[in-house]
Amino acid sequence: MPSFRAPRGTYDILPGDQPYWSFAMRTAAEVASRFGYGRIDTPVFEATDLFERGVGDATDIVQKEMYTFEDHGGDSMTLRPEGTAGVCRAYIEHGLHNQPQPVRMYYQANFFRYERPQAGRFRQFSQFGVEAIGDGSPYVDVEVMELGWSFVRALNISGASLRVNSIGDSECRPAYLDALRDYYRDHIDDICDDDRRRLERAPLRLLDCKKSQCQSIGDTAPKSTDYLCNACKAHWVLVLALLEGLKETYPDLDYYVDHRLVRGLDYYTRTVFEIEPENAAGQSTLLGGGRYDGLIEEIGGQPTPGIGFASGLDRLVAHVKSQEDFESPEIGPDVVIVHLGEAAGRRGASLAAGLRAAGVAVLVAPAGRSMRAQMRYSNALNARYALIIGDRELESGEGSLRPLQEDSGQAGVSLDVEAIARAVRGA
Repeated sequence: MPSFRAPRGTYDILPGDQPYWSFAMRTAAEVASRFGYGRIDTPVFEATDLFERGVGDATDIVQKEMYTFEDHGGDSMTLRPEGTAGVCRAYIEHGLHNQPQPVRMYYQANFFRYERPQAGRFRQFSQFGVEAIGDGSPYVDVEVMELGWSFVRALNISGASLRVNSIGDSECRPAYLDALRDYYRDHIDDICDDDRRRLERAPLRLLDCKKSQCQSIGDTAPKSTDYLCNACKAHWVLVLALLEGLKETYPDLDYYVDHRLVRGLDYYTRTVFEIEPENAAGQSTLLGGGRYDGLIEEIGGQPTPGIGFASGLDRLVAHVKSQEDFESPEIGPDVVIVHLGEAAGRRGASLAAGLRAAGVAVLVAPAGRSMRAQMRYSNALNARYALIIGDRELESGEGSLRPLQEDSGQAGVSLDVEAIARAVRGA
């Protein structure tokens, strides 16, 4: 018989891990809602051309990482490798430009990239992301960064820092790219093979290279903020001023300008940012994004500004799990019915059905086991109570309700759904 395993670069989320995921996703939804963002869900696959045009055909995602297939109708489809392009497609398709701008949306979804699996990087991964489309103001930039910072704080992840940069726009970036190419051509013999291939088609990506031989070269490369046009410079100055103002509310806001921060997708313009954990290294970014004012026009819409971020829930959950003071919410049942004898088993099954219908979480312990074994079963499930039923309890009409999470003694309770429900709820 074959021994099947989860595909390479994927993983199972087992019941014991679900409380951490539930906490992260619930926190994401609560924070997004507090900032006025409504949920959007887009298809798990889209037309391949959407990503080629939106993400950029020179990016590693399009060149090497997309899961692309031809459907039975002969159309090229791709499992979504990122969330922004699909949200922008939905914005155009459903006429969301007619709503008050900006339109604020968030998503929680799975994405797919064929990458080399390593710590913090998977081929199927989960993200929480937000998009604010229809307003090019620096105030919206900082609102989105504040949302991201609030989310990380709400997960009790301390010691994080915010990296920011401006990479200009279509007016001023060409001059910067020319300066960047000239600089790297002088170092062509010192950079890695990947960077030599990127030099002409995607020079910004050279600044993001993680290989040690390229790090020092990137550190002394021309800075994008030195090439900003007047409009981009004014935008950037106000972004920094607004971030300073945020410190009044968030004294722990640790932000700094990183001139090598460019992000990995072609659609970014002006403001880009990332939030990193303390002692960041490798694939450790908690959250990253930026402005994409040309994306909607690129995929067929009218010129429309936008900004957003995506955060890897996989990495965030790992940080949450590493917190020693994290208290996992109880996921055990309210009651496990411990029954001795066939008649008690039948009565227990009937009571369990009634209690579930009344909103109480109930399991019946496996039949044929001793009372001691059934109690071990109840404790192993983190049940709040064990309801013990045997011949004596059936005869008297009163079972024994034993607390399992505290030291208080057991109490008698009528073998009646309403009475048991009241006792469990403490009413």
